[in-house]
Amino acid sequence: MNDVPAGEEGKMKRAVITGATGAIGTALIRELIENQVEVLVLFREGSARKDRIPVHPLVKARACSLDGYDSFAQTGDFAYDVFYHLAWNGTTGPQRNDWYLQNQNVKYALDAVALASRLGCRRFIGIGSQAEYGRVDGILGPDTPACPETGYGIAKLAAGLMTREYARQLGMVHHWVRVLSVYGPGDGSQSLVMTAIREFMEGSGAKFTKGEQDWDYLNSADAARALYRMGWRGVDGRTYVLGGGKSAKLRDYIEVIRQEVNPEAFALYGAVPYSDRQVMHLEADISDLRADLGWEPAIGFREGIRALLREMPV
Repeated sequence: MNDVPAGEEGKMKRAVITGATGAIGTALIRELIENQVEVLVLFREGSARKDRIPVHPLVKARACSLDGYDSFAQTGDFAYDVFYHLAWNGTTGPQRNDWYLQNQNVKYALDAVALASRLGCRRFIGIGSQAEYGRVDGILGPDTPACPETGYGIAKLAAGLMTREYARQLGMVHHWVRVLSVYGPGDGSQSLVMTAIREFMEGSGAKFTKGEQDWDYLNSADAARALYRMGWRGVDGRTYVLGGGKSAKLRDYIEVIRQEVNPEAFALYGAVPYSDRQVMHLEADISDLRADLGWEPAIGFREGIRALLREMPV
């Protein structure tokens, strides 16, 4: 493991973020701004979501797709401290099992490590997924056996292992973060939370599975606080599991959304069948996050849904 330089704690001044237009990325930019950190955002060429990147004197945005990391040129003679790699192609739908596409993502993750080193970063933080575990009937911790069942999960697992070793060779601190279910402003339209909000707003019967799954949801602002703290307090080589640390029935979450969006709407539970590889239990072991970062989730699910609804366009 690489040693964190003495006096580094709390002194993050500049950070780089890829894939910053989703729920986690936009929340992370806001968190960094609040802590007076300069942010370089690398966004996909032609991105339809680039307007989600906060406009602020501390934020500089440059177009650079995943396949451009190996040729990206720095402007200025200063160094960055932390590189957050969130960008990934094929996160939803059939592309999750596009083997060649997912294999390219592993290559791009390694390119991100090389770019982080060229930019002078001392720390690389890569975003993984609960998909790395496959189906587990129990709490998910850093040492839980990983048995991914999708191309997406397999590629994330490979990227985590390979970037860790590459970062070590280049003298950088490395963290891999397996994210469970994060929601908030900028969430994808296909997520369960956004689907439920949309259908309840329409007022018709919203269709779901039976909702028996035990799920662990975390607000994006809480996720951003953890990632910020990880940027100067995380333990080198650690795999962190990022979630709320407790689970509830999916049906209970859906009912909270219905009550907050449109209590007159109704949900049709069981109208959608479970998939043949349905994950029935997601719950994070966040003990390392507590011990290493002094972090705890602060936003309850109902509170988070209310905040999300306030930010949505009327």
